[in-house]
Amino acid sequence: MNLIANNLTFKPSEEYHLNEVSFNFKEGNLYTILGRTLSGKTTLLKTIAGLLTPDSGAIEFDGKDFLKVPVWQRNVAMVYQQFINYPHLNVFENIAFPLRQRKIDNEEIKNKVLDSLKSVGLVGYENRKIQELSGGQQQRVSLARSLVKNAKILLLDEPLVNLDYKLREQLREEFKSLFSRGLADETILIYSTTDPRETMELNGEVIVLDEGKVLQVGPAKEIFENPNSLKVAEISNDPPMNIIEADLSNNKIRFEGIEIKAPSHLSNLKDSGLKVGLRSSDIELNENGYEFEVELAEISGSETLLHLKRGSIKIIISIEEVLNFKIHDKIKIDFKIDRAYAFGADGKLVSSPFGGNNG
Repeated sequence: MNLIANNLTFKPSEEYHLNEVSFNFKEGNLYTILGRTLSGKTTLLKTIAGLLTPDSGAIEFDGKDFLKVPVWQRNVAMVYQQFINYPHLNVFENIAFPLRQRKIDNEEIKNKVLDSLKSVGLVGYENRKIQELSGGQQQRVSLARSLVKNAKILLLDEPLVNLDYKLREQLREEFKSLFSRGLADETILIYSTTDPRETMELNGEVIVLDEGKVLQVGPAKEIFENPNSLKVAEISNDPPMNIIEADLSNNKIRFEGIEIKAPSHLSNLKDSGLKVGLRSSDIELNENGYEFEVELAEISGSETLLHLKRGSIKIIISIEEVLNFKIHDKIKIDFKIDRAYAFGADGKLVSSPFGGNNG
């Protein structure tokens, strides 16, 4: 069974929330919708769930016009950013709630709830009150309640965004394990996130969404290696990919007094408003490199992010260790130029180190 949408458009005010969005989601697959805040991710999920009605376009599921199917008849489950649980019920009854609404036999409810608890690693917590659980455990209860419904379409709307970093990492691993154990064999899993790292780790089919419009669709590896535009390069990297306006001529890349020999995949390009893109991890400290000034130093876990400038050029580099730098410190860096991208004046990808281009 496929979930197919054609030209979904939703414009409740002056701005598009969905702008001619089309997709073809197949059962047994995981799809990740990647986009910044207000890109239209939640609107798209709510449209699939039937909580919003688009202005135009069509959705078909199992050969039926899905937009004509009432919300309560759609075989859809949704997990939200917030921990939506019933505080007056224990864990077992929270998960059993949708089954009791269907008047299912008590023994069947017990079996389904215990299977669901096992799936999310909460066996033994059946009698706990919601208030006795951690944030991550509460989110797992929400997920278990969605799984127990055995819905054909499972929507997860940034389910980890409100958790702390360590717990987010832990639950992300559990989600990956959960999805890989075959729970999705007959289910369409759609997971929305603002986090590029989360997108790559889940490793599903990715839909990059921005201002309600689909920018690129493809496997996570393809999106990472060959972003088809500057916008996708920014959205699919954290920190966003560094974009440098440079002169490319005579097999050289020049900017702010720096001259670097162009790598083979950029050597035949001629300067026509091209921009060079480099990820923060592809720039490194080097005592024999080029001098930049520190504008800001951030410590994130075991990583240091340095915001640097040289003339009109501003870049961010990431270093896999904790370092102590101060504002206005002068440091020297070098570029892994063989990993550089080139984008045209129109913002489209011209050449990538992985062989991708739009030419």
